[in-house]
Amino acid sequence: MKQEYQVIAVAPKPFVKWAGGKRQLLPVITRHIPDRFERYYEPFLGGGAVFFNLVSQDRKAKWFISDVNYDLILSYTTIRDRVKELISTLEAHAANYFKSPNTYYYKMRKNNPKDQIDKASRLVFLNKTCFNGLYRVNSKGKFNVPLGRYVHPNIVNKENLLAISRVLQPKNISIKCQDFEDALKNVGVGDFVYLDPPYQPVSATANFTSYTGRNFDYQDQKRLFAKFKSLDRKGAKVLLSNSKSKEILDLFKEFAKGIIEINANRFINSVSQKRIGHTELLIKNF
Repeated sequence: MKQEYQVIAVAPKPFVKWAGGKRQLLPVITRHIPDRFERYYEPFLGGGAVFFNLVSQDRKAKWFISDVNYDLILSYTTIRDRVKELISTLEAHAANYFKSPNTYYYKMRKNNPKDQIDKASRLVFLNKTCFNGLYRVNSKGKFNVPLGRYVHPNIVNKENLLAISRVLQPKNISIKCQDFEDALKNVGVGDFVYLDPPYQPVSATANFTSYTGRNFDYQDQKRLFAKFKSLDRKGAKVLLSNSKSKEILDLFKEFAKGIIEINANRFINSVSQKRIGHTELLIKNF
């Protein structure tokens, strides 16, 4: 029996552009999502494209979304709880930016606010105005992306922020900042888990994994594989996105029947010609 659900009138979409974002792949990914699940877990939330797509259908489920990036999760909870204040602050950012884009951008990049609204608005502002919408930090956790080449960036997408705030209000949605292993401790039979980690690099130059102050390296990929196997033994349905790399193919060889190759464009790349023609993997245990 298929799960019944309704579609929200104004569907929210990601409020940040995130490396590895899944908006363009939603038609493919959604074909591999179970029709019914009791609980949904997504511990590498990022821009949240898959989550927003599913929760907008008003499925009768409990939602557990998380990420290890503190500022990102703070932005989600700020949009949920204090969206009008956030919009007001973003409007001020926009006004100052258009007066002197270069000066104001680097002033805000250097800034390290402590207030919740200021931290969240800074993340959104920098994401909307930095080069290629890339979120990247150095080993000290400092945002280090240069100014983008935009004529008129959409810094304040008020309608979308309000839509996100509305969709995050229900008490059956949990938003936390935590490592994926902690986030998945309570997964059980009947649950669905979508894993979208920083991808295993396919070459020495394609090694972007710096979403936080530390890289997500091959040892982390092995931790993730161990968790995938553990979830499989618990009877959960698991879907994983990752690169088509030898390391990932070797790790998941026992799940070879559930490996699907898909074509994907990488929209965060400094060379536009390198944003097309890539193959990545979906790996599932069901």
